[in-house]
Amino acid sequence: MLSISVALKREKNVIHLTHKDIIMIKKEMIYRNPLVNLGYDSEDILPVGGFGAVMAHAGVGKTALLVQLALNMMLRQNSVLHVSLNDAVSKVDLWYQEIFRDIASKFGIDEVNHYGEKIQPYRFIMTFKVEGFSTPRLEERLTDLMEQNIFKPHTMIIDGFKFDDAGRGQLMQLKELAVKYAMRLWFTVHTHRHEPPQENGMPLSFLHVEDLFDVIVQMETRGEEVFIKAVKGKSDPSAKNDLLLDPATMLIKNGN
Repeated sequence: MLSISVALKREKNVIHLTHKDIIMIKKEMIYRNPLVNLGYDSEDILPVGGFGAVMAHAGVGKTALLVQLALNMMLRQNSVLHVSLNDAVSKVDLWYQEIFRDIASKFGIDEVNHYGEKIQPYRFIMTFKVEGFSTPRLEERLTDLMEQNIFKPHTMIIDGFKFDDAGRGQLMQLKELAVKYAMRLWFTVHTHRHEPPQENGMPLSFLHVEDLFDVIVQMETRGEEVFIKAVKGKSDPSAKNDLLLDPATMLIKNGN
């Protein structure tokens, strides 16, 4: 068991995270979790077999937000399978390191060393080329991991899924996969600036699968600021409809 240390461990001017630091960061991430504060009623946000979507134009921060949510789960010792259809493993790993470092820096920790020793075992990165991605191929690789007792995900992130090209059938297959293996699935959804939202706030290209999703949130920029708002699935109607995010950490910014 990890020992609880009151002070940070210093070695050759590098500051290492102690167990107490991890607990402090975990509490702050839960407190400033934008989805919880938007009115979604549990830390997991999604039910088993559920779908969640983060919608935004290119460059707003969809991947960064899902990495922050993944770090939140990892700090709670829930395993996350991050499936990227865009980036190499090294680039995805860099997202995790940078966002965790930015969060830790809020506590005066100038450098985070060996962060992976504490939480990296709860994350596995898997990559596909977009044209080579399919549910059967994903299941094949997933079962390889589970049958060898290497990794069993609590939550899966699929970053870069092409909703414009995908039919409803592929999403139904992924839904069946999520139910079969008791997972929660989060997707990034790239929206287009030239495509005005429909009356329910959804882009036209997403309407054919919108009913499959339990939670949908949308990110948008207003000048230099980044906001997140609940579009579907919030359980607390009295919670705020939108919140200002810190673009470095994707946590709620002070003053909300």
